[in-house]
Amino acid sequence: MPAPAAEDVAQVPLPDAPASGLWRRLPASWTPYVQLARLDRPVGWQLLLAPCLSSVCLATIRRVENPNYLLLALFFVGAVVMRGAGSTFNDLIDRKIDARVARTAGRPLPSGRVSPRNAALFMAAQALVGLAVLLSLNGFAIFLGLLSLVPVAVYPFLKRFTSWPQAALGLAFSWGALMGWAAQTGGLAAPAYWLYASGVAWTIGYDTIYAVQDRRDDVMAGVKSTALLFGAHVQLAVALFYLASVLCAEIALLTAGAGMVAHLGLLAFAAQLLWQIRRLERADEAEALKLFRSNGLAGFILFAGLLGENMLFYLVR
Repeated sequence: MPAPAAEDVAQVPLPDAPASGLWRRLPASWTPYVQLARLDRPVGWQLLLAPCLSSVCLATIRRVENPNYLLLALFFVGAVVMRGAGSTFNDLIDRKIDARVARTAGRPLPSGRVSPRNAALFMAAQALVGLAVLLSLNGFAIFLGLLSLVPVAVYPFLKRFTSWPQAALGLAFSWGALMGWAAQTGGLAAPAYWLYASGVAWTIGYDTIYAVQDRRDDVMAGVKSTALLFGAHVQLAVALFYLASVLCAEIALLTAGAGMVAHLGLLAFAAQLLWQIRRLERADEAEALKLFRSNGLAGFILFAGLLGENMLFYLVR
């Protein structure tokens, strides 16, 4: 049987990517960069974006003002490009480990479809777009955004030394809960910190579900995760982190003075997390991926409740 053409190899989707999507319509030479930036797996930027949007809306509830919709659009652009830059950085650091894990061996770097040099240049280009978005914000938000690079830089290394890399991911991925508030108000307040704590707990929970896919390969590769740490008690551990996330989010809403619509959004968010917990008991690798992806919807459910609260205020005042 003849070997597949280079174009066919470039178009092969990764195991954790949806089977279809707009990326398949792009030139074959673009596909490895689409995969590096995780554009074929949009749940990543969705998870990064949702805390930003929720935080902006929560700040406007506290200050009784209209959300800055241009700010919401800027956060969308920033989330997409910074997710891409962070993922490219992570893949550069982990390319040797990825080559030993079945789910990640086909990624552009371990498979040799992109050189480390070109990946680094691509990462820098994405980061420059993110920097342009950051510089359009106020001074305090700029400082806070630069500070977020610390957990982003540390995260890829932690799986070699600790069973809690998911905690570092939580610190990084939930940073938008601080950024949104800072960009809207020029400072920080208690509701933003509580929303950030909610995001950290939520991230540890959903990334533990994601890590369930790799437990056997992670043992062979010598890397650690909360999925391995919790073992047979993964469902209970995720349930506790999700409970902490909902409780912290409730405190954030109460301290911001949020009303019924925002609380309905939180209730729907909690219901979606409960659905995940119940399905996790018998989840195989494919089901774990499905449950993880559903968190993109969960984050926007919470945001929708907060945005609805904003809109209702301006309709009835």
